[in-house]
Amino acid sequence: MSDSHPYISGAGNIAKMVSHLRASFPATVTSDTVKKLGIAPNNESYVINILQYIGVLDGDGKKTDEASRVFSQHQDKAFASEFSKLIKKAYFGLFELHGDTSWTLDDDALITFFRRSDQTGATIGKRQAGTFKVLAALSGHGELPTGRASPKSTSNRASRESKAQKNESKKGVKKSRGSSEDLKFEGSGREQLDFGLTVRVEINLPADGSRATYDNIFKSIKENLLES
Repeated sequence: MSDSHPYISGAGNIAKMVSHLRASFPATVTSDTVKKLGIAPNNESYVINILQYIGVLDGDGKKTDEASRVFSQHQDKAFASEFSKLIKKAYFGLFELHGDTSWTLDDDALITFFRRSDQTGATIGKRQAGTFKVLAALSGHGELPTGRASPKSTSNRASRESKAQKNESKKGVKKSRGSSEDLKFEGSGREQLDFGLTVRVEINLPADGSRATYDNIFKSIKENLLES
């Protein structure tokens, strides 16, 4: 067991690994095993280090006798009770200092302990604290972290949603335009093109004109407009 407390970036991967081991515990668990499971990409060795630190695996990747007792528990409550014994033994310094309140210490208190114990920086201390909190949750103390979408997947999802909204908007505009055109050209067959035309003719008659003048004007209108 290493003197320094273990840590990993993305402590939730420990919960995934423990969950898999509860369902199926290979004869030998190595970094290659973790890699094949697709857990903690590029951080497989950290997973193995944590499992060895808490006494689940020995130096050869074999299941320890203590782990056999723990991982044979089927009920979650029974498993958590036995698993907590492994954690208390592995983190004896923390429990020696804080007792059972260690399970519920806040981040600042945990980071302070790990940094002073291992002389680590803020980032490593935070990861050590996060690792312990996941192990505590598996022991029945606290909640396991929920999975979060990566920034890339979140961005891709937002992009897809935005694109879908734009497409819906375009469809709405197209549909609206189509409806307008349908109203405008509905029933535009040949029979609908027949229409009447009214022509209004305004005639200014001379005030001093004779009857013959008026007769000639109306005669011209009849011949050139009404009978054409």
